[in-house]
Amino acid sequence: MQRRKARELVLHLLYAREFVDTPLAKMISEHEDTNDQSEYVEETLRGVVEYLADLDDVINRYAVGWRVERLAVLDRNVLRLGLYELLHASDIPAEVAIDEAVELAKKYGTEQAQSFINGILDRVWKDAGD
Repeated sequence: MQRRKARELVLHLLYAREFVDTPLAKMISEHEDTNDQSEYVEETLRGVVEYLADLDDVINRYAVGWRVERLAVLDRNVLRLGLYELLHASDIPAEVAIDEAVELAKKYGTEQAQSFINGILDRVWKDAGD
């Protein structure tokens, strides 16, 4: 499984967690097809869930005029995933984290999601570098 497909799986699992309170271990075990990306999927999913409150705080600070709970479910989870990779996954370059989040937004998000997500992630990255 390629890393992009693994990100899509993480996004789908985050989306599912919005509606069903399934333990992470069970969610992950139901997707054994991750093969060479299983460590990435598990680490990223656990990381997003662990830092969820912090990630949502960042979204609330940067999404001027929007609260995280008002964002479309897929859009907010793309943002959470992108922010997690940007702020906590030291092995993923910032440019890659942003680009992959934008690609997920193009594929799964609402009409304006890609520019909205790109803008927020770019500002967070620039502010983190200051």
